[in-house]
Amino acid sequence: MSLTLKKSRVRSVIPTTRMGRMKAQAMRRAEQVRPMASSAREVAAHRIEDARIWAAPRLDRAAHSVEEQIAPKVSAFLSQAADKIDPSPSLRRRGRGRGRWSMIALMCGIAACAAGVMMYRNNARQWAETMKDTGADASRWSGQRVDETARVDESGMTTGDTTRRMY
Repeated sequence: MSLTLKKSRVRSVIPTTRMGRMKAQAMRRAEQVRPMASSAREVAAHRIEDARIWAAPRLDRAAHSVEEQIAPKVSAFLSQAADKIDPSPSLRRRGRGRGRWSMIALMCGIAACAAGVMMYRNNARQWAETMKDTGADASRWSGQRVDETARVDESGMTTGDTTRRMY
């Protein structure tokens, strides 16, 4: 009768290799550690819950104290700093020519932009005309090359092939 037929019997197999012995030992240790791991998990979960119960009211108190005591002070400080560093000019300096210079700068910018656009269009038009002339010259040159290669000399070779003839 085989040992594997009955499941109630403990299977005792003696490993023959060192790796097999190590594997069997690890399996036995895992069986021993399993109950300790489950109890450690329960203890850790209970301690985490206790820590959350302890920390929740303290965090709530801290949030209220920041909102009621610290935030108004910080807000007042920031408003005061903004008033001190505000770059807006006073009323008497505002009326003196500041608007005139900004208008002059704006008009100069518009004029420079218009000049640039006109120069760009002129350059584009010249480039297009040059390309048309170049295209017409290229088609004329390609027509001449076709005529030259069509001429055949007495030996039956084209004029371009006569330079390659071996003597």
